[in-house]
Amino acid sequence: MQKVTKVVIPAAGFGTRFLPATKSLPKEMFPIVDTPTLQYVVEEAVKSGITDVLIILGKNKKCIEDHFDYAVELENLLAKAGKNAEIKVVREIADMANFHYIRQKEMKGSGHAILLAKAFVGNEPFGVIYGDDVVYNPNSPALSQLIKAYETTGKTIVGCQNVPREEAVKYGIVQPGAIKGRYTEIKGFVEKPPIDKLPSTLASMGRYVLTPDIFDILENTPPSPSGEIYLTDAILTLANTSGAYAYDFEGKRYDVGDKVGYIEASIEYGLRDDTINAKLKDYLKKIVSTF
Repeated sequence: MQKVTKVVIPAAGFGTRFLPATKSLPKEMFPIVDTPTLQYVVEEAVKSGITDVLIILGKNKKCIEDHFDYAVELENLLAKAGKNAEIKVVREIADMANFHYIRQKEMKGSGHAILLAKAFVGNEPFGVIYGDDVVYNPNSPALSQLIKAYETTGKTIVGCQNVPREEAVKYGIVQPGAIKGRYTEIKGFVEKPPIDKLPSTLASMGRYVLTPDIFDILENTPPSPSGEIYLTDAILTLANTSGAYAYDFEGKRYDVGDKVGYIEASIEYGLRDDTINAKLKDYLKKIVSTF
């Protein structure tokens, strides 16, 4: 069985929920404390054994390429100030993996974005992580759990978590088949179902390990009425042919594409930061006392 060493990160969207900030700054570059959201996603991939990262970009996102590149002028400035620790931090960002980029010229859906990765992936299994979901699990990164699930089954794996019923209406929900431990056979997907028609509460969380036959399926998947090609439609075809599983991964997941979710992530990562947690705790106590 081939090892999973490549990951695809779709990052071409406009981020309209965060306008006006996203008019000039990609949402993937919003900092959680002092680290861009996208860097947390890349770090998860690298800790999962990924060596090559393809980031699918849209217009006005060159700053993403710059962030994962060397910054010689900055390093020279830091060297003159004797800030060797800071030099190490910025240099390590570029050295984490082999970075590749491609432009999604038209916003034609998640499936269209993944199809752009065909030449990069070749005939290998690969990971997919959406930048809107940051998962905190210092002991076992979410993608590494999915890779192990793939190595166990040899099938496409969809990273999922159970969510409250009232929240499930916001997600793509798995129609379950046989369930064994954290594995659930995928029989279908229902996108944002009404609460009285939920097939389960197992929600897709923007993480996948896909087999390369997904590309042939995507090429033959008809677009929706809106003109978009959805990755979940192609995965459903896979599920009905060669099979696919949902895997209920462990970790604290933050929806940083949502304003409240982004603020929650900023606060909780701040509380984990030894350099600021004491002051942040004092501030939060004062704020809470005024409610």
